[in-house]
Amino acid sequence: MLKFLSLSAVAVLIAGPVLAAPDDTVATPEKPARASSAVPRGLMRYDTNKDGAVDRAEWKAAQEARFKQLDANGDGKLTQDELFARTPAIGNSVLPTDRQAQQQSTYFQLLDADKDGVVTLAEFMAQADRNFARCDLNKDGRIDTAECRQALQRRSTQR
Repeated sequence: MLKFLSLSAVAVLIAGPVLAAPDDTVATPEKPARASSAVPRGLMRYDTNKDGAVDRAEWKAAQEARFKQLDANGDGKLTQDELFARTPAIGNSVLPTDRQAQQQSTYFQLLDADKDGVVTLAEFMAQADRNFARCDLNKDGRIDTAECRQALQRRSTQR
């Protein structure tokens, strides 16, 4: 099924959770809010120890936090609406295009391994683990933006 997905769908599968991650510009007592230009974007926002790469522990913690954030009603399960609530539509529309809706449905079905209509933390983390492994081209247990970009490009040329 995956070989029929478009390049943008593959990008959603690998980088979706990364790209949809919330902005971390909120001030905390220990850390003042930073200007948005200084905030790490995409994958590197998960680099909590600031060593220039995201290791498996950082990735896992970030994905668990992401699941909790997406779980709007706190029931420990994600519906398709919860999973894509923050996904912007193209242009000025508030609704996704037909293509976006199809990609979202396909991705949700991929996550929902037991086909019960919801995505549990275990299902979400299984996909997160696959995404990490797919990006970790050199298998050193650490990923960075360049390595993930290379994995995405390599995946699109293998079809």
